[in-house]
Amino acid sequence: QVQLVESGGGLVQAGGSLRLTCAQSGRAFTSYAMGWFRQAPGKEREFVAAINWSGGSTHYADSVKGRFTISRDNAKNTVSLQMNSLKPEDTAVYYCAAVNSPVVVLNPGEYDYWGQGTQVTVSS
Repeated sequence: QVQLVESGGGLVQAGGSLRLTCAQSGRAFTSYAMGWFRQAPGKEREFVAAINWSGGSTHYADSVKGRFTISRDNAKNTVSLQMNSLKPEDTAVYYCAAVNSPVVVLNPGEYDYWGQGTQVTVSS
């Protein structure tokens, strides 16, 4: 079993930055590609960013490209999402997820494990 715990959410003004971290415990971290997703009130969960097992391949939603950076530290079993130039429309609950795959996965339905989520609120 894999457990995922997110941290780092909070309230920030537009233009500010936050760094989310997801810690994984359980099975071998390098067996999993990792992703970040978000869900705003009244909206469906959407893809934000994903990274493959080695960190050598990443993919971003167009809405965050150039502002967000996903990275992983396989020695610490963590994946992070650095969020810069935040906008009010980035406000959502952010979820970390893991999928047993060697490549980047964009479809949330394919992920095997999910964290509990962390709230990010960007004020205008």
